[in-house]
Amino acid sequence: MEQLSVSQKDNQISAAIAQKILHAVASIAYGSVEVVIHENKVVQIECREKTRVDQSGSGHKRPKS
Repeated sequence: MEQLSVSQKDNQISAAIAQKILHAVASIAYGSVEVVIHENKVVQIECREKTRVDQSGSGHKRPKS
């Protein structure tokens, strides 16, 4: 697994890390994105996507808008 360093000097993340986080956020319609940091390194970006179903009980997925 690739570890992406966070600069200790000014606590800024690299453009590559920021792009990965933004891509994770943009790629889901409902859910959450968790960024795990260990010893000043981003070690994991976890996406949890929720699936919304039609309230009529038919079980059909509502289209993403």
